[in-house]
Amino acid sequence: MSGLGLDIKKKFKSLIGKQDSFTSPVEEQIDRDSFPGDLPAVTKYKHTVLANPHEEQEVLEGIENIYYSHTDTSLYELEKLPEVLDLQDIDADRNRLRKQLNVVSKKVSDLVLQNHPAYARELQRVMELEKTLQLASVICANGRRNLSDARQTFTSASLKMLANVRKRQQLTGLLKSLRTIKTLQRTDLRLREMLEEEDYCGAIQLCLECQQAASTYRHFKCISELNSKLQDTLVMIEEQLDVALSKTCSNFDVVHYEKVQKAYRLLNKTQLYEYTYIRVTQVSLQTAMDQLHMHFTSAIHNTAFTIVLGYVELCSGTTNSNFHKRQYTDLCKNVTQDSFTPCLIDLCKALWEVMKSYFKTMQWHEQNDINVQDKDETEEGTEEIAFNKKYIKQKLDHGLTRIWMDVQQKVKLFVLGTDLSHFKLEEFIRVLDIIHRMIEIGEEFCGSKSDGLQDSLKQQSLNYFKNHHRYRMDELRMFLENEGWELCPVKTNFTYSRLLEFKFMKHWNKSPELSPRGDSSLTTDNKVVYFKDFTDGATPFDVHPEDDENEDVFSYSFDSEGNDSDSDSDIPDELKQDYIDEITGEARSHRQYKRRISHNRSRKNVPIVTNTTINLLRVIGKYMKMITVLKPIAFDVIYCISQLFDYYLYTVYSFFGSHDSVRNERAINQRLHLTLQRIHSNVIAEEVTPGAPPVDSEENQDRVPQPHLSPVVDLTAADKLFGLSERVVAAESLVFLANQFEQLQPHFETMIPTNKKAFLQQFYSQTISIAAELRKPVYWAVSVHAIDYNGVINLMANVRWDIKDIMSQHNAYVDDILKKFENLNRKLSDISRRLPIPRVVYTSVWEHCVRLTNRILVEGYSNAKKCSNEGRAFMQLDFQQLLSNLEKMIDLRPIPEKEFVEGYIKAYYLHESQFDSWLLDHKEYSPKQLIALINSVDHLNKKARQRLITVIEDMERTRR
Repeated sequence: MSGLGLDIKKKFKSLIGKQDSFTSPVEEQIDRDSFPGDLPAVTKYKHTVLANPHEEQEVLEGIENIYYSHTDTSLYELEKLPEVLDLQDIDADRNRLRKQLNVVSKKVSDLVLQNHPAYARELQRVMELEKTLQLASVICANGRRNLSDARQTFTSASLKMLANVRKRQQLTGLLKSLRTIKTLQRTDLRLREMLEEEDYCGAIQLCLECQQAASTYRHFKCISELNSKLQDTLVMIEEQLDVALSKTCSNFDVVHYEKVQKAYRLLNKTQLYEYTYIRVTQVSLQTAMDQLHMHFTSAIHNTAFTIVLGYVELCSGTTNSNFHKRQYTDLCKNVTQDSFTPCLIDLCKALWEVMKSYFKTMQWHEQNDINVQDKDETEEGTEEIAFNKKYIKQKLDHGLTRIWMDVQQKVKLFVLGTDLSHFKLEEFIRVLDIIHRMIEIGEEFCGSKSDGLQDSLKQQSLNYFKNHHRYRMDELRMFLENEGWELCPVKTNFTYSRLLEFKFMKHWNKSPELSPRGDSSLTTDNKVVYFKDFTDGATPFDVHPEDDENEDVFSYSFDSEGNDSDSDSDIPDELKQDYIDEITGEARSHRQYKRRISHNRSRKNVPIVTNTTINLLRVIGKYMKMITVLKPIAFDVIYCISQLFDYYLYTVYSFFGSHDSVRNERAINQRLHLTLQRIHSNVIAEEVTPGAPPVDSEENQDRVPQPHLSPVVDLTAADKLFGLSERVVAAESLVFLANQFEQLQPHFETMIPTNKKAFLQQFYSQTISIAAELRKPVYWAVSVHAIDYNGVINLMANVRWDIKDIMSQHNAYVDDILKKFENLNRKLSDISRRLPIPRVVYTSVWEHCVRLTNRILVEGYSNAKKCSNEGRAFMQLDFQQLLSNLEKMIDLRPIPEKEFVEGYIKAYYLHESQFDSWLLDHKEYSPKQLIALINSVDHLNKKARQRLITVIEDMERTRR
């Protein structure tokens, strides 16, 4: 059945193929009609089908799109036939197609009728053109006839004369052209001379004029070769301009740069972003800007490579090595430690020049981009200039970051190529200072924080600093173990700021707000603007000699402020005369008197410091300098500074205040005790003792062994008040050091990160603020041994207190105490002649002595087995006698623990009912003293005594 269907399809196809030779029904209708008159045949045609316009439109819309193409529609209709043919369907399709054909034919006919008037008009124009051509033919014939007459009228001589004149004119023009060509041939030499003179504008102008002239005479064969040569010369000029442009990357010169700018404008390229009336495409602008940045990138690479290569070859001592073939990273690893800092300085100077040239290039364009505009520029040209201006500004701004990234990378690779762990602290700080200065330049250049460079240095610097701090702690221990605790003579105005290590803070000391908070070490008024302040050949990395500023802190006399004590230019002449001392009767000069007065005054105000104190301040100054150049490790440095002070404080305590007598008398308060415990657990290394539990080596590694007092320091000599001079120097140097820390606190607060300020506050509240409290245990040891308190007890034991008569003369132990006080006062005077003792030391020593004496008195009174009312009055008489003489001897008001003695004496007179409350209110007495008091009271019966003793014992158990 399928084969039969295929055969029928083939027959239809052949039948349709023959259809082309048949005439359509419309054509048959047209052929059969007769055409009357001159009317077109189209107008005589009558459609056999009269359809509604709406129906015709629907039929047209129903025609498939394939009939409007050049596709074989017959084959298309055959392919649409189904496998099983249906005659009715085929006939329906045939009727549909015939109906569509009739509608299309009618539509075409209507269009032909519609365009017939235009056809008639065009035919009329063709007929008129034919008439015009006939007239032209007549005119041409007349012209030929007139020319023939003219040939016959003029003679051949006249025509020959005209030909010679014409030939002369041609030869004159040819001679002029030959002279111009000769000039063009000689132009090449002049162009090269102008390029050597850097007259780029003149060379370009001459070359362009020659090209214009060559184009005028291009019909000569010799000009083609010259034109090619001029084109090569123009290319050479462009190359020379490119070389001249590259020179501005390392050393920007305004005059030279303006020459290059004008030359580019003449070249019609504007490669350096100049705005002119000549239109330049965006592609050429992009290429020119990339070329400019390429020059800066090349300048950075070549400059860095050349400088490092020079130092490597210089240090290697040979030129046969292939260092110039190595990569920049490998070259940096061959820089020696001695040449590292000079090479870094030269590298930063060279890179600074490149950055400064780029900065000046931007400034030049900002100042000159509005000055180059054409007077006749159109609106379109103005828009293009505005677009170029915006485009150039964006490109230059983006170039800032790119240039700085290249510079930062070169410095980073150079620094990381060398091991800095063996550098001295001063040299290491100098390196960090150079890099910090470069980071500040980068921040000013493009606003970059240089996180990559800072992060790469942070860990390396932190490791270096920890190792160096360990060395400094060991050095401090060595200083303390060899310290003789003698006064180091300094001027009365000595503070930390007088040391050279703190000279970098001279701007800070005016106000704490000037300290580096995060981005600058100066205020806006004092801040260094690198690209503004270093424009005349100087660089931020120039090494300035430091010999101009000498450290002047030591004094070989106690002259305040370091002034000449013999200077008396401001004193009247009558006061400069010699005089007679009214006390000694000796003749003295005014100069001697003035020197003595100045000497006594300066001794009162001289700071008490040791060599170790000054060395410690120097170390702190170096540490703070490190913070300014590398802020990310600020907390670690400040923590190490606190360890230095902790170790100094703990050493002073262990040397002079950790005696058994001090601990027994509780001279250390709770705050000081906790601070010493904290320092001992965090800073002091545990000593390995045989038989003791093993010590954790990791924890002990970061700690420092406890120092030992130098053998030259004698704390047992009674004639020297058990090392009072050394104790004064130690304690007061610690207090002086604490005062310096208090002055530095505002600077520390601005340096330390915000989230670490709690540590700083804790350090000042728990360590610095209690440094002065260490005086008590240090001077307590002197007061304990300066007076023979046991001798006083023995003398008091020989006194009878059960007397019946009131005595008018005090006992001998009072005179003994006063004699011991006078001896102590004399020793203090002797020591003060060698060492200026502050008043606080006198007060502390005397306060401890009087306090201990009063306690000894109470102890002696409590040793009395029996006592009467008269004996109690005798005690009061002795104590009042002691107080009256003591007030004359020392300037100490009020007398310490005066009520302690008086209260114990007067308690003897209390009534039995008052003893209970008195005992509860006076827990400062020992149980032995209270029991002795109860037993000595004669108006208490045995039962009352036993009850009160029981109360005392209960109080003691409760206290424990």
